[in-house]
Amino acid sequence: MAATRGKRPNILLVMLDQLAPQSLADYGHKLVQTPNISTLADTGAVFDNFYCNSALCGPSRFSFMTGQPNHKIGAYDNSSEFPASIPTLAHYLRMAGYRTCLSGKMHFVGPDQLHGFEDRVTTDMYPGDFGWTPTWEDPSQIHWWFHNMLSVTEAGPYDRTLEIDYDEEVAWHATRWLWDHARSPDERPFMMCLSLMHPHDPYMAPRHLWDRYRHDDIDMPVVPKLPVNERDPFSRRMWSLYDRDEYEVTGTHIRNARHAYYSMITYADELIGQVMAPLKSLGLADNTIVIVTADHGDMLGERGLWFKMVDFERSIRVPLIINWPGELKRRRIKENASLIDMLPTLVDIATGSKPFEPAAPIAGQSLLPLARGVARDWPDTVFGEYMAEGTVEPVFMIKRGNLKYITAESDPPQLYDTQKDPNELTNLAEVAGHARQATGFAKEAAARWDSAAIKADVIATQKERLLVQEAILKGRIHPWDYEPRIDASKVYNRNYGGELYDTDRRARVPYQSEPPKQAKRTRRNWSRDLK
Repeated sequence: MAATRGKRPNILLVMLDQLAPQSLADYGHKLVQTPNISTLADTGAVFDNFYCNSALCGPSRFSFMTGQPNHKIGAYDNSSEFPASIPTLAHYLRMAGYRTCLSGKMHFVGPDQLHGFEDRVTTDMYPGDFGWTPTWEDPSQIHWWFHNMLSVTEAGPYDRTLEIDYDEEVAWHATRWLWDHARSPDERPFMMCLSLMHPHDPYMAPRHLWDRYRHDDIDMPVVPKLPVNERDPFSRRMWSLYDRDEYEVTGTHIRNARHAYYSMITYADELIGQVMAPLKSLGLADNTIVIVTADHGDMLGERGLWFKMVDFERSIRVPLIINWPGELKRRRIKENASLIDMLPTLVDIATGSKPFEPAAPIAGQSLLPLARGVARDWPDTVFGEYMAEGTVEPVFMIKRGNLKYITAESDPPQLYDTQKDPNELTNLAEVAGHARQATGFAKEAAARWDSAAIKADVIATQKERLLVQEAILKGRIHPWDYEPRIDASKVYNRNYGGELYDTDRRARVPYQSEPPKQAKRTRRNWSRDLK
């Protein structure tokens, strides 16, 4: 391993937002262009059955950061507080001697906006307070901030959007940080987390990339919109949450949204290439692991559903590509794994063969044995939880082998064979020949999750957060949103705090020391020479 060869590897961890692997060339899509991601996949380990543990931004990222199930850490929705006391992958990597940096979104909620990252070079895209708290006791409330179908009906090419502004800033600061790290005296390896907004809705594509795709080539949903009464109960609730036939959605709107989504993926790929460029220029590419993943997928009109929040494959599956030059060979991994495995994987990379004793329980396992093709007794099981908008009770998911089981107290269970039925159209829980399998999953879910207790806790925390949010908006407001701090007195040429020319010289890459002077002249000789 690189850790035993000498210098430990740097890590560039790329998290994209709402990227379904089904829309990537390396997972079979014939149209979408991602040359930088594809180059990484061509020489790296590609996980074909990789999942998030909750199909929503904040909860997914919290389980990814901590290696713990959502219900264990209270990560219920996009307004759940992320406690500062919970160890994260950034804490563990700092303990292992890594310099850690976050550039971009991580959806931290609460006063702690670092969670182990030593540097954070941008603010977040979304609020850090409790303003997005759901209301399970009154599910009829549709909050103004939540998704609606304007994301679809207004889809198309744009010259500028808020998301373009944000990701442009994220990529620029990440690139700048890599150059600054190279010219600093800090010799620690780094872990840079580059977290982009794209291709998250609204589906608004940079115009130059929209034009790269022929509109008529854009594929339409494989499974058309089902009549509301033919949908499963959870899908019906999602329809009532963000669709409700509030806007007329035509085939043109759907094609526009998918066209924009593909263009946005290409935009994210361009930014990844922009951030990776300094690694090559600095000679760090061969000793830097690049990992590409996402927090959840996007239904993109399949079954008439959009965004995420359901446990169908397009929503809950995410890509994972691990490219480790000289260490991992090109390989496709079929076993089930999930974001909860990322913390132990990164610690395994950072510490090599040293024993790892976590300060809090870790549910995941290192993915390196799978990536190397030497895994033994891999559980091949993923657990998912959803406790946010669109439901009034917890929804649980178990994926083992090809079978996926979805259950909630008030809903009929769902069981799908994702290999034989990739579009998840046949609910095997209703098929007599699969009753034993459905019963086995039901017993396992009941033993693993106390649905009533979790529901009670979700509602209790919602009440607390709603009251706190209302209170902190009265009178003087102290925002929790992260504010990047830049000391301009130390960035460029100044008349204090060091030699002027040394500041300029230290900013150069590659660095060259000042050449020796030909002769040392005294001020008296210098004055005489002027006469």
